[in-house]
Amino acid sequence: MHIGHIPLANRLFVAPMAGVTDRPFRQLCKQLGAGYAVSEMVTSRKDLWASLKTSRRANHEGESGPIAVQIAGTGAAMMAEAALYNVDRGAEIIDINMGCPAKKVCNKWAGSALMQNEALAVQIAEAVVAACAPRDVPVTLKMRTGWCQQHKNAVPLARRFEAAGIQMLTVHGRTREQGYKGEAEYDTIAAVKAAVRVPVVANGDITSPEKARAVLAATGADALMVGRAAQGRPWIFREIGHYLATGEHLAPPLVAEVQRLLLDHLQDHYQLYGEATGVRSARKHIAWYVRALPGGEALRQHINTIEDCSAQWQAVQTYFAALGQRMDRLPATVAATLHEEQEGFCA
Repeated sequence: MHIGHIPLANRLFVAPMAGVTDRPFRQLCKQLGAGYAVSEMVTSRKDLWASLKTSRRANHEGESGPIAVQIAGTGAAMMAEAALYNVDRGAEIIDINMGCPAKKVCNKWAGSALMQNEALAVQIAEAVVAACAPRDVPVTLKMRTGWCQQHKNAVPLARRFEAAGIQMLTVHGRTREQGYKGEAEYDTIAAVKAAVRVPVVANGDITSPEKARAVLAATGADALMVGRAAQGRPWIFREIGHYLATGEHLAPPLVAEVQRLLLDHLQDHYQLYGEATGVRSARKHIAWYVRALPGGEALRQHINTIEDCSAQWQAVQTYFAALGQRMDRLPATVAATLHEEQEGFCA
């Protein structure tokens, strides 16, 4: 599969989740079988580009390609400028955010709110494509099925986006009104796939290898995007890939492997965020890894009292060393636990 002229390793993608899909997490998911990862959304507001938050999100140091950056905003000119800003900093693919349902984004008429203003949405797509074309940078777009149940306009918008030069479309099978409630529906994604020639990616509630196969069958999509199910379970990509290729399940990961993965993830996380921010922002990742494991809740409570990265890392090491004395692999029921926390909204 390709995005424009850029080849991808496979058709399993990591979703851009605010507060989650940073460089360390993207690298980890790629290591464990994801063929493509899109960054957390970067604002198109020029006055915020120098902020620490934006500079971290735009940091791709040492990351394997292709480097994809998602941008969010409300105006065509500012979005085009934001695209070039990120291309200058290493982005090889630009993704336009028209899928984020968060109120703080939609209240400013960005994210999925743009689906209510089709003319502006198309203007933004055209402007970003025009800005990126001379640099040979493909532009993709992520959206929802529509703003609400009564106004599902993903199909006509998809046709217009394709005409504007968008080279891949990702569709989350929910309206903005739904947020993350209820179940994703895939009929609209299938209709988008039938309406355009560019690759279409299915997103929403892909939580297991079996569900991945079912979604591909239901939608005819070219690829799958996994979001919340990868939180604390980044090996889900190799599980899905193996199942799609063979029809068989991989054994649950070894406790020793999970220990190594998490400890390495924490070190990368601390290096990106520093001591004060890193120790706090790492707590959610640790909690996701251990949530259904024996003693996991006790560890989570203990972790929340630690203000030092070294002590936090040591607590995790001690926990998994003890767990490894009790079992070689994660229990199968734990390995398949769904992660439904709303933290880390998929944009």
